[in-house]
Order: sequence, then structure tokens, then C-alpha cells
Amino acid sequence: MPDETTPETETNAPEAGADCGAERSAALEAEVADLKDRMLRTLAEMENLRRRTEREMADARQYAVANFARDMLNVSDNLRRAIDAIPGDSKGAVDPVLAALIEGVEVTERGLAQTLQKFGIKPIEAKGQKFDPERHQAMFEVEDPDQPSGTVAEVVQTGYVIGDRVLRPAFVGVAKGGPKHA
Repeated sequence: MPDETTPETETNAPEAGADCGAERSAALEAEVADLKDRMLRTLAEMENLRRRTEREMADARQYAVANFARDMLNVSDNLRRAIDAIPGDSKGAVDPVLAALIEGVEVTERGLAQTLQKFGIKPIEAKGQKFDPERHQAMFEVEDPDQPSGTVAEVVQTGYVIGDRVLRPAFVGVAKGGPKHA
């Protein structure tokens, strides 16, 4: 009888081995699919990280000077105040030393404005524009029936942008009492 059981076992053995091999093959295929999916997700994540880093670096380059520029705007304002403090009729009638000083302050102001422009810092044109709370800070209202209500009537302090961001809003007086702004 032992001979009879041996062939039976041998016949069942290949089927059991085939089932085990098929299970192992299916498990390996599932693992390969999982690893391929994880690899593709990692590649996509790395590409997104690369793009985000490039964007952040470009922003950092463009806006790195923002704090310094903000401080330099105070210098520009003071130069403008110094020039505006000189009476218009006395600019030409002063002694040569004072005239040279005035000219030096004006040249310095122009040079600073050019340097700011070189770094993408531009003044906000506000007068006559529709009031925009993103770019303007209302300081007061002006009764002016000739201007549409909501229009910037006066600029107290010039505002500036760097790239597409507001560096400093323009301090303005806004017209009221006129026709509504279209």
C-alpha cells in the first residue's frame, strides 16, 4: 500500500506547488504595482517641490529688498520735503552755495528714484484714480462736487509697489459729494 499512496502524493504535490507559485506570483505583482505607484507619487511630489521651490526663490529674489526699500522710501520722502520747503521764487535768487545745495538734493532725489525703479519699485499713480483700498489708504474726505465720489482728490504721501505687491499704500484724500464713480 505504501506504493499506492506515493503516486497520489506526487500528483497532488505539483498542484499545491502551482497554487503556492501562483499566490507568490500574485503577491509579487501586487508588491511591484504598489512600489511602482509609490515611485510615481514620489516623482510627482518631487516635481511639485521643485516647481514650488523655483517659485519661492523667484519671489525671494524679487521681494528681498522690500524691507530695505521701505526704509529708503522714508529717505525719499525727506528729500522731497526738503525740496518742497524751498519757496519757488527763491530757488533762482539764492546765493550760489545754497543753489548748489538745492541742486545736490534734487540730484540725490532723482538718483534714489532711479535706483528704486531699477529694483522694480514704482510709485502708485493715485490722483484722479478710483479709490482702491488695496493700493490707497484714505486719510480724509474732500467735498468736491466736480469730481466723482470715491475718486482720489489729493495725495498726502506717495505709495509704492514692488513687482505686483504694495510696498506702501498711497495716503490719500477721497472726493465725496460729486456724481458716483462709474
